Amino acid sequence: MPKCTMVEALNLALDEALGNDQQVCLMGQDIGVNGGVFRVTKDLQTKYGADRVMDTPLAECGIIGTAVGMAIYGMKPIAEIQFSGFTMQAFDQIEQNMARYRNRTQGRFNIDMVMRAPYGGGIRAVEHHSESREAYWVHTPGLKVVIPSGPRNARALLAASIADPGPVIFYEPKAIYRAFREDVPDSPETMELGKANIAQSGDDITIISYGAMMRPAREAVEDLTELHSINAELIDLLTISPIDTETLLQSVTKTGRCIIVHEGHQTCGVGAEIAARLAEGGAFEYLVAPLKRLTAPDIPHPYFQVEQHFLPDPDDIIGAARELMEWT
Repeated sequence: MPKCTMVEALNLALDEALGNDQQVCLMGQDIGVNGGVFRVTKDLQTKYGADRVMDTPLAECGIIGTAVGMAIYGMKPIAEIQFSGFTMQAFDQIEQNMARYRNRTQGRFNIDMVMRAPYGGGIRAVEHHSESREAYWVHTPGLKVVIPSGPRNARALLAASIADPGPVIFYEPKAIYRAFREDVPDSPETMELGKANIAQSGDDITIISYGAMMRPAREAVEDLTELHSINAELIDLLTISPIDTETLLQSVTKTGRCIIVHEGHQTCGVGAEIAARLAEGGAFEYLVAPLKRLTAPDIPHPYFQVEQHFLPDPDDIIGAARELMEWT
């Protein structure tokens, strides 16, 4: 069982998919000869050829539109957008065709494709290279939205996304592409889409997060236990559309307190949807403290000099948890 970074684990999942199914192909800007800007597709064109690992022009709308057409004709394209901020250039194809075509054709055509993109801050990049706009796709019917939090679940979730018969948005938290290594099994592995993971059990407070924010959340949970005697339950969403509402409700009805942490903007963000589901789903009567969201503020992503003040960190989570524990 080798230790892999997330980049290596994603590369492994793509390699396995290409090797197992001739209908799978990769396409995107600089993914072939250069192996992608983050080297997720390194050496795959050499191994499988330019007909299956295709360099495309810098044309996001064209990349997604071509992938939709290929999916209609029975192929399984995996399209990479170099940074998630540039999915806006493909918004029409994603929203109008990728998400809708199965419904538009009354089930005649499945759009069996995955759109991959690195997302989020934390790498000292500029505005359109650091955004977290995943809520757009959660709001779009017809799409599944998957966000891993570590190498092992990245490999398993990407494999499951490729196997899924419908269109999947697969956002990769680039801040943790190479931040740590994790044991990844030698044999192929998948995880169920739409199922959250209880990363740590607890009774005092529920902390819900996903993607790169799981790292500060884990650090906060450790400090809460060791330094403040607060036993937190930590939930990793993994799939943010569909959201595993049942797991969240079970946890919050047990603990009575909840913090939702993500790096997307607060207004109409994933945290707002989770809070609404908890309130409407029956958790409200069990709450002993208000629901709390820790998110990026509603301003454009700042330059890297102040980025550390823009994103939630462990101290923010610890402070919010201690505040909610004062409610009785």
